[in-house]
Amino acid sequence: MATAQQILKSLNTPKEVREDMLLIFSSFDNRLSKITDLIHSSSALEDRFDTAEKVILRYDSNSNSLPWEDSPEEAGEYLSALDEILQLCENLTVEDDKDFVDRADTAIQIAMSRLEEEFRHMLIRNTVPLDADRLYGSIRRVSLSFVSNDGVIDDEFESFGEVDNDSSGCFHDRGASIGDDLSVDLINPDAVLELREIADRMIRATYEKECCQAYTSVRREVLDECLVILGVEKLSIEDVQKVEWKDLDEKMKKWIQAVKIAVRVLLTGEKRLCDQVFNGSDSIKEICFNETAKWSMMQLLNFGEAVSISNRSSEKLFRILDMYDALADVLPNLQAMVTDEFVCSEAKGVLSGLGEAARATFSEFEKAVQGETSRKPMQNGEIHPITRYVMNYLKLLVVYIETLDSLLEGDEDDLRGLEKVDGDKLQTESVSPVTRHFQSLISTLESNLEEKSRLYEDAAIPFIFLMNNIWYVVQKVKDSELGNLLGDHWVRKRRGLIRQYATSYLRASWSKSLSFLKDEGIGGSSNNASKVALKDRFKNFNACFEDIYRIQTAWKVPDPQLREELRISISEKVIPAYRSFVGRFGSQLESGRNAGKYIKYTPEDLENYLLDLFEGSPGVLHHLRRKSS
Repeated sequence: MATAQQILKSLNTPKEVREDMLLIFSSFDNRLSKITDLIHSSSALEDRFDTAEKVILRYDSNSNSLPWEDSPEEAGEYLSALDEILQLCENLTVEDDKDFVDRADTAIQIAMSRLEEEFRHMLIRNTVPLDADRLYGSIRRVSLSFVSNDGVIDDEFESFGEVDNDSSGCFHDRGASIGDDLSVDLINPDAVLELREIADRMIRATYEKECCQAYTSVRREVLDECLVILGVEKLSIEDVQKVEWKDLDEKMKKWIQAVKIAVRVLLTGEKRLCDQVFNGSDSIKEICFNETAKWSMMQLLNFGEAVSISNRSSEKLFRILDMYDALADVLPNLQAMVTDEFVCSEAKGVLSGLGEAARATFSEFEKAVQGETSRKPMQNGEIHPITRYVMNYLKLLVVYIETLDSLLEGDEDDLRGLEKVDGDKLQTESVSPVTRHFQSLISTLESNLEEKSRLYEDAAIPFIFLMNNIWYVVQKVKDSELGNLLGDHWVRKRRGLIRQYATSYLRASWSKSLSFLKDEGIGGSSNNASKVALKDRFKNFNACFEDIYRIQTAWKVPDPQLREELRISISEKVIPAYRSFVGRFGSQLESGRNAGKYIKYTPEDLENYLLDLFEGSPGVLHHLRRKSS
């Protein structure tokens, strides 16, 4: 039989002639009686191949249409013909008919070329554009509103106003919160089965490389288009360095949103698509997904790297922390899906770079607060812009407490040599890194304010200035998560400091006027005191009070509670002393001429006048008669 097969192959004659000759051979020896079966089997195989080959050649490279564009039935016929040829080829050996092998290879090459083309076109035709509106409608947004109303401080600080969650102005938008159940289909689900059928044949024919190239080239373009829809631009590191902060801030916001959507939604969808299309080969699905994901992820990571090495400025810190949090949040998902070590390594490198940028930016902010040396005192003793800036900055930073704790861990060296705060060293062992740094920063702010209070010429207004600022600090701490971070003990110490400033203010501002209401030096009892001395006392007290009224009505205590508490303290100090003095000595002057010239005010008058203090509107009491008259 083997000999007969060799004879069959070596006869370079038409099929019919070979069959006749082999039939003659079979009549010579009964051992060749089964050669007729071989003839019939060989003939049937050739018939099957011829039929399949005709179907493949019907759609050769000169064809103007593909089966899938004509009808599903023709597509099925085409794939069946290809399956027939592939199955026949799987049974061929090197000893088989070379002509037959060549014909089979040619048919397969033609089929693969057509399938690759159809695979590519099918991917393109069935691509579903990203519906950004629907996507954004499914995303929960987290925002921190911020309104700016202060001036710039020596060009070192941009102005930070009051954090107001009800405000329409939005300073800081933390970006999108992606739900775990959010998903999109970027390809028509009905096409997945047909794509898988083509991919299966190309892999079976060992054309997996061409299949992967076709798939990744199309899907990378799809993801590129998605990033464009999400507002991500292709920028080099040099381009990013040149962008103005306002524009860069917008690009960073879009990046934060895009990196979450890219990993949680787009790449998750791509992974699912790869698993479906290349279901029969784990290695192929892994290669295709990695190559598809790599392109878009590297575009995102390049921007993150550019930001991480850009110039440091305090206003960038929040956005850098947002970028760090966004990338850290999706990194586990990325590593679980992408097995390309280069992409994962780059992602971890960018995350580390953003962390270092955040840490360095915060350090620069601390140094900027310490080095802010504006020499112009705040008019009317109001809250200094640096106080508003620092406290609102910290109030927003508290949102990032967990991130900052991890980034600032190990920075104890930066806190060595700190000056004492309220007589105690900062506790560096029992509190978190963020708490230590925030304590240090506010301590620096307080020292800075102490220096600025010395710029005033008036002896009393420095204490109003310090009260205003420390009160503001305490209120910001109490009204935010800073209170939990710094603790009740910290707040109590600042409240004690405010009381000390209030006492110092009363001493500096009212000691002189109160000295005129003392008995010493009048020369006698309440019944025979010197009228000349009494007139001088009342005259001097009136002049002193009027001077204080003129000056301190122009001073400003913005907080109503602090303003009220301060007025009560003054009233408790001044009004009883004045009432007592008038009660004891007033009768000696009231019987004389021009008594109203000396006893110009009743205690009730003074009490009412005290309500005008610290409103920021200068007032004058000269030549006024009693309010009660």
